Amino acid sequence: MTTLIHPTAYIADGATLGNNIRIGPFAVIEAQVTIGDNCQIGAHAVIQSYVSLGNGNILHPHAVLGGLPQDTSFKADTISWLRIADNNVFREGFTAHRAGKEQGETTIGSGCYFMSNSHVAHDCSIGDNTIFANNVAIGGHVEIGNNVFMGGAAVVHQFCRVGSFAMVRGNTGLSMDAMPFMLIGGSPGRHYKLNTVGLRRAGITGDRYKVLSNAFRLIRNKQELSALENTEELQQLKDWLAIKSKRGVHGFIDSSV
Repeated sequence: MTTLIHPTAYIADGATLGNNIRIGPFAVIEAQVTIGDNCQIGAHAVIQSYVSLGNGNILHPHAVLGGLPQDTSFKADTISWLRIADNNVFREGFTAHRAGKEQGETTIGSGCYFMSNSHVAHDCSIGDNTIFANNVAIGGHVEIGNNVFMGGAAVVHQFCRVGSFAMVRGNTGLSMDAMPFMLIGGSPGRHYKLNTVGLRRAGITGDRYKVLSNAFRLIRNKQELSALENTEELQQLKDWLAIKSKRGVHGFIDSSV
């Protein structure tokens, strides 16, 4: 199959394009950009310099990849990167910025879906199969795990972490970390139960689910996890908790997990 580029699109010298790419009217591809195979770049979309885009990505109209960090100390001649893996969808008005330090990276994994007007700031790390609903905005140096759902207009303060399989309710403001496998919402954000639907869809059911349920009861009561069966999910939780948090972890509401 062949690449199709609309005659009004601008492709800079030094951009590297893969096979079977579709580039729409008035799209802009700057120098020092690499685009993998089978990508679709919509009308008026912009990919700025120092962006690496994997295979099978879809960029809808007016999305912008690789903008300069919104950091007043950033120097425009800094060479830093936005690196995106495969099979992501970026809807209208999405923005993602490259990193703030020399040779630093903002990274996005594979299979993610970013809805209209959502934003990924400089130096962030996004895992695989994560969804941002409309108007989600995350600050610099935020880490989002795999299989996370961020509800509409949720915002995350810089240097926070959101663990894998977490679900953040719409309009929630996170100023501290959100633990894996949990539902979190409110202002300030609070953990209130396991992400039951997300876990079921991932096949984390039965005894595996019970171990997580018991783990969060113990955590809420500030007790050790050593007596629990060490399932894959529990080990993932332990590993996440073992990383020193720069912001601390949001608390629980008074209900059963």
